[in-house]
Amino acid sequence: MQSEARAPRPAARSSSRFGAHAPLRIGTRGSPLALAQAHETRARLMRAHGLPESAFEIVVIKTTGDRVLDRPLSEIGGKGLFTKEIEEALLDGRIDIAVHSMKDMPAQQPEGLVIACYLEREDVRDAFISSRHAGIAALPPGARVGTSSLRRRAQLRHFRPDLEVVEFRGNVQTRLRKLAEGVAEATFLAVAGLRRLGMADLAAHPIAPEVMLPAVAQGAIGIEQRAADDEVRALLAAIDHAPTGLRLAAERALMAGLDGSCRTPIGALAELDGDRLRLRAEILRPDGSERLATEREGPASDGAAMGADAAAELRGRAGPGFFDWG
Repeated sequence: MQSEARAPRPAARSSSRFGAHAPLRIGTRGSPLALAQAHETRARLMRAHGLPESAFEIVVIKTTGDRVLDRPLSEIGGKGLFTKEIEEALLDGRIDIAVHSMKDMPAQQPEGLVIACYLEREDVRDAFISSRHAGIAALPPGARVGTSSLRRRAQLRHFRPDLEVVEFRGNVQTRLRKLAEGVAEATFLAVAGLRRLGMADLAAHPIAPEVMLPAVAQGAIGIEQRAADDEVRALLAAIDHAPTGLRLAAERALMAGLDGSCRTPIGALAELDGDRLRLRAEILRPDGSERLATEREGPASDGAAMGADAAAELRGRAGPGFFDWG
């Protein structure tokens, strides 16, 4: 199913308070992918409002998730690891908007902040990356696969319990370097991230969602702002992609209903077909020993309700302790 494309709005000279002497400050992490996403947001705003590049300032903020690289994410906190410091800067006025990979975002924002805008979603799939093997099925027994994602780890262990999974923290470039150094024989990267980095050639082996359901909101960029800043909200409205918002409403409602974090292996994908939405969802035990799946279909406007209902079903089927390590 394909999302509906929104017709581009004509560029118009903005009368906003932002300009060369008071730029719109865009907060972001400092990784190459995060910067690429911030630059994409800036370019879209420039086109939509006829603003020059000097009307914007990219502000790099280092997060806890960027600083602590020697431990798995599940040991040091939840999804807020990559957003907390950026949101603090937004709340205290050091930046005007924050650009996030939506799969890093907690289900709820701090009081006073909202996700006001989504850019059109990219390819949602994971890519299998290896210089020696063509896919998961081609890996020999006992092969080492590197990933820092609890979801990918659990999915891989469910399909191939004979493989060894090793921790693989760091940005895309760091993980590719570790792969080249032989730390593992294969890893996974999001196709969307590779495309945004101009590295689409590395995504030669994308994994169908039927095999590996992606993370909640994978491939989507969200822009966060102060809830009371109506001028920023009006600027962002020109680049908001409503179909992506409908899809993420369903997926993020599912995550909220499951109390999803970096400690909970959850896969989800909402797809649009006209005004109809299909939501697929799954949860796994961290060791991959059990997988529970469900799906919903209905009016796109009911996506959030479908996500909440699917979460309630999965939570009931799982019972207490499902996400605990054995």
